[in-house]
Amino acid sequence: MKKLLLVGLVITLSGCSVFDGLVHRIDVPQGNYLEQRDVDQLRIGMTKEQVNYVLGAPVAENVFADDTWYYVFNMNSGSGNDYRRRVTLTFVDNRLSDYAGDFDRPKNFDTPLDQ
Repeated sequence: MKKLLLVGLVITLSGCSVFDGLVHRIDVPQGNYLEQRDVDQLRIGMTKEQVNYVLGAPVAENVFADDTWYYVFNMNSGSGNDYRRRVTLTFVDNRLSDYAGDFDRPKNFDTPLDQ
């Protein structure tokens, strides 16, 4: 009878989230990892090649309007502390014209590299 009770208890507990804290879950990074120091290098008037050199290739480009680049980074943490950052860059005539995103706007963004 004790064995039957023990087996029933083990089966019951195996369906609960009691052991959830003991299970190791890995971090799953996806996209372009960027930091503020990377974004701070952006300047208005940069070419697409210069932006690609500074930030790397964008994770997503708009197929219908290739003048908008999207940099997205998602970290699905095993501990539950998910981290998401997004940057959207807009180009006009192959030159960087606008910045939007989760990082602070670069202080020198409105100063072209030529000056």
